[in-house]
Amino acid sequence: VQLQASGGGLVQAGDSLRLSCAPSGRTFNTYTMGWFRQTPAKEREFVAAITWRGGSTFYSDSVKGRFTISRDNAKNTVYLQMNSLKPEDTAVYYCAATSSNVVSRQNVYDYWGQGTQVTVSS
Repeated sequence: VQLQASGGGLVQAGDSLRLSCAPSGRTFNTYTMGWFRQTPAKEREFVAAITWRGGSTFYSDSVKGRFTISRDNAKNTVYLQMNSLKPEDTAVYYCAATSSNVVSRQNVYDYWGQGTQVTVSS
């Protein structure tokens, strides 16, 4: 079972990127999907999550209003639209899947992707 995160890249401050997460090996339509990010200087932190029906979304304060998480269960894909990017958004972004209701804690996530690098220059 793998989660393939893609869509990262090098952009300038103020630009946008859309990350995608496409699981392989099984369907995650009944799982809550989350995005986390990590830099070498910081622990992995919660970014956003979406429940399996897409009815509820959750965001960290640092990205609220700029990032949007969505999912297309027919395509078994989760997206993270990132707008108004800032240099402090630079990190490796990971997607993950959980059956828990505690969506902001990384230790409840059962499956993780390999990460995609996002670099925002000033």
